[in-house]
Amino acid sequence: MEEILNTTVADVTQLKYALDTFYFLVCGALVMWMAAGFAMLESGLVRAKNTTEILTKNIALYAIACIMYMVCGYAIMYGGDYLLSGITGDGFSGDEPATYAPSADFFFQVVFVATAMSIVSGAVAERMKLWAFLVFAVVMTGFIYPMEGSWTWGGNAVFGMYTLGDLGFSDFAGSGIVHMAGAAAALAGVLVLGARKGKYGKNGEINAIPGANLPMATLGTFILWLGWFGFNGGSVLATSDVENSNAVAVVFMNTNAAAAAGAIAALIVARLMFGKADLTMTLNGALAGLVAITAEPSTPTALQATLFGAIGGALVVFSILAIDKMKIDDPVGAISVHGVVGLLGLLLVPVTNDGSTFTGQIIGAATIFGWVFVTSLVTWLIIKVIMGVRVSEEEEYEGVDLSECGMEAYPEFTSSK
Repeated sequence: MEEILNTTVADVTQLKYALDTFYFLVCGALVMWMAAGFAMLESGLVRAKNTTEILTKNIALYAIACIMYMVCGYAIMYGGDYLLSGITGDGFSGDEPATYAPSADFFFQVVFVATAMSIVSGAVAERMKLWAFLVFAVVMTGFIYPMEGSWTWGGNAVFGMYTLGDLGFSDFAGSGIVHMAGAAAALAGVLVLGARKGKYGKNGEINAIPGANLPMATLGTFILWLGWFGFNGGSVLATSDVENSNAVAVVFMNTNAAAAAGAIAALIVARLMFGKADLTMTLNGALAGLVAITAEPSTPTALQATLFGAIGGALVVFSILAIDKMKIDDPVGAISVHGVVGLLGLLLVPVTNDGSTFTGQIIGAATIFGWVFVTSLVTWLIIKVIMGVRVSEEEEYEGVDLSECGMEAYPEFTSSK
């Protein structure tokens, strides 16, 4: 009888391990699919003559993130061996509680790194040198992001002084750790780079530069919306028991509700301000709702998640307009969506999560933003001195597709002449 019982317990433990590992991998694959979402969104919101270059950036930055996080990023963030020499496909031990494969954890973490870097891509679009961007991607994914990640999800003390978790900081899936960090790096890059030619007039007027393919931008938003279920849902880290399964269901429900509310709120605010239904604001509103709920999607009720998403969707419209008035040229609104609303998401956490404090959230946000912005600014400036960061005025006028990639995305419909 005892032998049968032991066998049954072992089988259940192995089953839990297999289910949690499989769930982790599927959620990681969903987050990887967000790379396609960013590529479509950004290529839809830039001019046709810059499409090939931004697509190249998105696939290259994903590949760089995967390699750099394997080489050193994961070890910096969580400790352990470099080049993943200690991470194999099998971390199961029948004598320990069920968990998931270490390699599944690496895969899930590396797609988050790529997401943070993807945020930078859109903000610096249409005037940055491709290879300068890729050099920055190496530093961002291999060092800057892993360092702030070690202080947050890694649980290490910030420069050996204080632990953010002990101060009451909480960020469930990365409103600050991923999204605000990406926006901080993007802001530093935009400040070094400057605005696109013709964006701002001599008398202070703001000239709209519409994107070339709004259907593609809309598709990108829907892909990101889908991928976000893996982004937030996978952060539960398990689904093989009743408690975790219920938590996953709540996270999915709240993530979807926040996105829907963000889109509607942005649509209404844009209608009130401009007199028209603004598609780009609506798309950014949906993304803002997703960013707002990412810091804590497990503790709000469905109504609270809806309200949080609506606040994010409304805020992003005002933020995009304000940043434009400050002559900070962000072609896709990434700094507002991921930075401003990322901060909002962190500040909303204590409303429903008793384990966090407003003070801890503010200190955590300041630590993340300060570290990423300063180190990114230094990195951008070094790259500028060594190789330059901006294409020539003539290359910008012709489009960076030709100067950086030697081909156009729509050769039948565009001309450099």
